[in-house]
Amino acid sequence: MNLKKPKAPKPNKPLGEKPAKREPVSREISAGGIVFRRSGNNVAFAVMKDSYGKWTFPKGHVENGEDIEEAAARETLEELGLDEIRLLDYLGKIDIWFRDKFHKKGQLIHKDIHYYLFEAKENSELHPDPDEHVYEAKWVPLSKVERVSSYPDMVPIVKAALNLVKAFKK
Repeated sequence: MNLKKPKAPKPNKPLGEKPAKREPVSREISAGGIVFRRSGNNVAFAVMKDSYGKWTFPKGHVENGEDIEEAAARETLEELGLDEIRLLDYLGKIDIWFRDKFHKKGQLIHKDIHYYLFEAKENSELHPDPDEHVYEAKWVPLSKVERVSSYPDMVPIVKAALNLVKAFKK
């Protein structure tokens, strides 16, 4: 039997070469809400068109000294132009990566977004705020809200909201 000493693998980079610099990433925490209203046996959810032209739910930065729940309520009220909402439950968190369009133009952002379920009064009207980069908002029936949301990462959050609202109806 003839045995040979195995050859050492060649390194991918010459020894002593510095690794490529990583792009700087900003970490952010945001909070938002999924809002529904009841009218008799009907339930509708508020959706808004964001600055990318996609249908989604309100969210925004948590300000210094602000609780995540407070930020979620504030951003939801501001972006949808609602007068009053009631906090019901925590829905979960998603994390996203994107390039900032407004404040840190072009900067890579890694954001954790915490979502909460809110209820609006039966006759609540939506008044989206263009100053908040919200150009359109509408109430969508419970049966259609999953199909309206444009972002796949929101699916578990929307499903959690639907499950809670259906449980409240019983």
